[in-house]
Amino acid sequence: MSISKKNCPVPFDQQPLNEYFALKESILFAWSMYSLKTYVLITFCIFFFFLTFIYFFLILYGLPYVSFLNKILVNILFTDSIIILFFVRLYLGWSYIVKRLLSTSVFYEESGWYDGQIWIKTTESLTQDRLVGLYQVKPLINRIKYTILIFLFIFLFFIVLFITNYYANMY
Repeated sequence: MSISKKNCPVPFDQQPLNEYFALKESILFAWSMYSLKTYVLITFCIFFFFLTFIYFFLILYGLPYVSFLNKILVNILFTDSIIILFFVRLYLGWSYIVKRLLSTSVFYEESGWYDGQIWIKTTESLTQDRLVGLYQVKPLINRIKYTILIFLFIFLFFIVLFITNYYANMY
């Protein structure tokens, strides 16, 4: 599925379609392409892994005079922050790839001497790249956006809950 060298002067690892395949095979990004059920299951597993890890860290090292409910709320806030950062990284990686796939030209460096050049895609490679970008990567980006929004709403909800609980315990 990669573009042959005679049609494209861009180095193999800088071609947008090959960058897509490399990202698709990487451990960090590959699971985001699974079915929705598996994606949700892995997301919950990651969330609960960090939830338990941070909770044990809080029990051992911090917050000795804080109530149990506040420890749980702080734990959820820290975990949610880590998950949001993780999904922002996924979003940035996939959005970079889709930008290069949908673009009509490709900026590349041949020799690493920072002598950047621009290659205008042929109609064949442009069509292939746009099909992959629109039907493979765009749905992933939308899925990741919705996941980030869900975790942001969870974060805001628990911030409000933490603040109200904190001030309720003060008086």
